[in-house]
Amino acid sequence: MSKTYRELTGKEKRQIKKLVVSKRANYDKEYGCLPLDCNCYMLGICYTNSALCRYFRESVLPEAPKLDAVFNHAPTVNCKLCGKPFLIDGKRVYCSKRCATEARRQQTAARVRKHREKQKQTTM
Repeated sequence: MSKTYRELTGKEKRQIKKLVVSKRANYDKEYGCLPLDCNCYMLGICYTNSALCRYFRESVLPEAPKLDAVFNHAPTVNCKLCGKPFLIDGKRVYCSKRCATEARRQQTAARVRKHREKQKQTTM
């Protein structure tokens, strides 16, 4: 059984950085990771299959359920409009409200175009 790994999005990377800087008790902005005495490698994480810091995984990650789902390989689906992956959340088909409104606009335009063509054919 192979798991599909993916690159983290910019938003997910920003969430990780925010969690590391604000929630970690053993992180200092000036010195970095205090137990390792170096920069926190969680700030440079790029893929969902990357090794996580044990402290981050056990203590900090549960505070962000969406981010926790990303690292626990929760099922994702691709947006029908832009193709960007997002977590399965009920019957959602689009990743954002912007994609949903754009798709609705395109569907409305197609429906109105079809209606106008029918009207032209009936008047001829």
